[in-house]
Amino acid sequence: MRRVATVMLVVAAVILIANIVFAQEGAAEKKGLSDDVKKFVALAGGFAIAIAAFGGALSQARAAASALEGIARNPGAYNKVFTPMILALALIESLVLYALIISFLLIFKL
Repeated sequence: MRRVATVMLVVAAVILIANIVFAQEGAAEKKGLSDDVKKFVALAGGFAIAIAAFGGALSQARAAASALEGIARNPGAYNKVFTPMILALALIESLVLYALIISFLLIFKL
């Protein structure tokens, strides 16, 4: 029973892969991207930067709120809390900037 299932799985995989290979032959003749693909890449770039900015804003707000709460509870810990908070905010912002650069690369590569 196990052997039959394995053979059926291999046959199904070969059939699916063969369709993909034959579909690629027609795509090789066409150069460039179609207009629909360009629209979706631009839309994906927009969504990427929107999601990255949303996540970055949430994480920066949470980091700042936590740091300020810690400083409010213990004002003497200002020096120990402030520098790591600024470093964390810079790293969070760098992730948003990376998303912006990637979305620009996607959009301007069209």
